[in-house]
Amino acid sequence: MPASRCPLAPAFSADPTAPTPETLSYSFTLPAALASSALARATTREVLKAHGLNEILDPALQAVAELAATAAQFTESRNFYLSLRYRADTLKVIVYDSHPRHTQPQLATACDTRRRAALRVLACVCRACDGTWGFGESREPSGGTRMWATLPRAGAAAYGAP
Repeated sequence: MPASRCPLAPAFSADPTAPTPETLSYSFTLPAALASSALARATTREVLKAHGLNEILDPALQAVAELAATAAQFTESRNFYLSLRYRADTLKVIVYDSHPRHTQPQLATACDTRRRAALRVLACVCRACDGTWGFGESREPSGGTRMWATLPRAGAAAYGAP
């Protein structure tokens, strides 16, 4: 029998450990379509449930929906990128779209005003959860705009409470 140059794949056992909040780290690309906001919400709902973060579902889903809808509206490419991370008892949602930052000051101000208006519900959700939000130039090589929201677990769990 001739020797093969390809090594055999090592046998990996299935990891029986259930996902925890600390292992939440997901990124995916979505089409630049209005339906992507619903898809992002559905995916986020399942991810948060799998990682035992049911108590922050409402504000997290609202934040994801607002960021995804805004990215779909602003991006100049066929898709945008969404990242979900949980670190230091805080859910961080980051969205990258391809809309470049404007160099002409009046155009930049007008565009930022339009984006800020599109994210006004996100601002309210983050404020109610003691979180933060914002947008700015993407540090990715392809450029564009980076938008984010942070939702501390304690504040997000109390979201909507009387």
